[in-house]
Amino acid sequence: MRTVKIRGMSCEHCAKAVIKGLSEIEGISNVTVDLARGEASFEEAEPVEESVLRDRIQKAGYELG
Repeated sequence: MRTVKIRGMSCEHCAKAVIKGLSEIEGISNVTVDLARGEASFEEAEPVEESVLRDRIQKAGYELG
């Protein structure tokens, strides 16, 4: 399980956007978001580069951080 910090999330809509974005990356599954901690956790079939995560999270409207 990998956990990353995400800045800018404040509601369930935010969480759903991040879950959708990360779930669309090949090899990522079981995405969960903890709004209180500002984190997303997920399982990787193989390590995913941070640049790929950053791009997908930015497209959802948030920042990896």
